Amino acid sequence: MSHPKTNPASRTPELSAAGQPLPANWLAAITFIWAGQAASMVTSYAAGYAMVWYVTEATGSALMLAAMTICAMLPIGLVSPLGGVLADRVNRKAIMIGADLGIGVVSLVFAFVIMGGGLSLWLIALIAVVRAVGQAFHGPAMMAAMPLLVPERHLLRVNTLDQALASIAGIGAPAFGIFLYTTLGFSAVMFLDFAGACIAVAGLAFAKIPTVRDEKAAHENVLANLRDGVRVVGANRGLALLMGGVAFGMFVFGPLSAVFPLMTFEHFGGDGYAASLTEASFGVGMLVGSGVLMAMQKANRLAHLIALAAIVVGASTAACGLLPPTMFWAFVALVAVMAMACAWFNGPMMTLIQRHVPEEKLGRAIGLFTAVTGVAAPVGVAAGGALAEAIGVAPFFLVDGLACLALGCLVLVPRSIRALDEPREPGQAGQAE
Repeated sequence: MSHPKTNPASRTPELSAAGQPLPANWLAAITFIWAGQAASMVTSYAAGYAMVWYVTEATGSALMLAAMTICAMLPIGLVSPLGGVLADRVNRKAIMIGADLGIGVVSLVFAFVIMGGGLSLWLIALIAVVRAVGQAFHGPAMMAAMPLLVPERHLLRVNTLDQALASIAGIGAPAFGIFLYTTLGFSAVMFLDFAGACIAVAGLAFAKIPTVRDEKAAHENVLANLRDGVRVVGANRGLALLMGGVAFGMFVFGPLSAVFPLMTFEHFGGDGYAASLTEASFGVGMLVGSGVLMAMQKANRLAHLIALAAIVVGASTAACGLLPPTMFWAFVALVAVMAMACAWFNGPMMTLIQRHVPEEKLGRAIGLFTAVTGVAAPVGVAAGGALAEAIGVAPFFLVDGLACLALGCLVLVPRSIRALDEPREPGQAGQAE
């Protein structure tokens, strides 16, 4: 007896994480987007490191390097809420293309300025600010679009992909940037960054990205849009508390990036090679941690995973502060463990925001999260640097680790945070808790 053939056209289409039908070629769209973003990320990291190296050679000043870091970080925190508002009001694909293209054009103009001999520290600082503003518009639009493009089961993997690519770029791109800087010149690195931006734009242009707009927001002013974003996050008590906890974690952990070299030099008596080994160990640990997230078959206990990450980061950081000066290799190993757990913050947190905020308000929620974490990190660097100066670098690692460990133990105390891990169907974001 023959069985009737199933008509492929009659099959129920797979739903996105936002609860909308996905096209059959959704994986191709994601591949186009992330291939372009990967190319852009490598060239951007190379260009950024070339700028840092120029400032190092020109000034040799830690103060100037700190100022450059602030120029590259702080605008992301300050401008991201506006980027989130725009992501909820206009076409997200257009925002991403505009941001990538804008950053690329800035790099192109800067390359010609360098060739014309107009290079200055003030100009580099301005370029860093403009590039950061572009990222502040690109990030919320990109992350708000992801739930429309992938099924729920792949949402955490895609959110982690950005982090994994950043880890890979962070390991190899600095050496690549310095190689181009020393062999072909500063302008060549910036021309390459323009080429990377063009590849990113091409990847976005070939991908079909659904448009979701908040029609009410389009008829309100920006301040009203911002208040609405704060309200939608505040309406979910658990989400608001967890976002605050992650921001505090960024405040606590942020200073470590600034004092890692001091720990290597002052406490362990290491040289530049030892410092680079520590940085490489952190990059590899982040990559391994990202790989663990991407390999997870189920992503149902993400709030619990964030708490575990804080505990592991805190314990390994505190252990670093207790090491005697003869145990540098133990420090390198602990840094890798610390970095692996650090990879378990951003992807899970972003996935929880995407699950619990309505799609038409998601840009503002992501912009708000980027803002609080983006401001917390540089403020933490300033406060932590002063504390490390006062008590010493090894005791600072111990104090900082204990603070992060306490945060991990406390974060799951509120019932509302634990409730974030309760199962939901695609498209249920934003329903009453």
